[in-house]
Amino acid sequence: MEWFRCQSAARSTLRHSDAEEYSACVADLLALEQVQRMDMFIQHGRATCLKHSQAVSFLSYRICRKCKLDYRSAARGGLLHDLFLYDWHDPAAGGRWHGFTHPKAALRNAEDILSLNRIERDIIVKHMWPLTPAVPRFRETWVVCLADKIVTCHEFMEGVTGRHEHWNNGKKLYKTD
Repeated sequence: MEWFRCQSAARSTLRHSDAEEYSACVADLLALEQVQRMDMFIQHGRATCLKHSQAVSFLSYRICRKCKLDYRSAARGGLLHDLFLYDWHDPAAGGRWHGFTHPKAALRNAEDILSLNRIERDIIVKHMWPLTPAVPRFRETWVVCLADKIVTCHEFMEGVTGRHEHWNNGKKLYKTD
């Protein structure tokens, strides 16, 4: 029954306190130069790796908060899940096997700059399931894994259609072209 209450978490109305609390969870990470370098690399469509990771992080935060899970670890792991710091579209940079190898590269980079808890480590290294065989151990990892796929689909569709629409609570807020 609890899971059904969580289903509407991503669509629930954003409160100012949510944005402030989310920001408090990840502000120290966003201040790091290595995290800011993620903005140099395109992830999907027009979205940079940083923008993609922020979207995954925020969606994961909201779902985990609504479900009474460790939303701080989900937000932080979601932000760091793609901290691989190379252009995966370039085969010479590792793009050919990127889907299989980047979780471990992201984990190495994250562990080089800060101390991670076990949930954050699990999120980073297992977010590519089922492409990689490592099955998520924590509920927060499952949430980030699914949030990553939702955000990726959204970014892909924006690239295909050329439409950039931003939604909140089922209502279109604005469109950019």
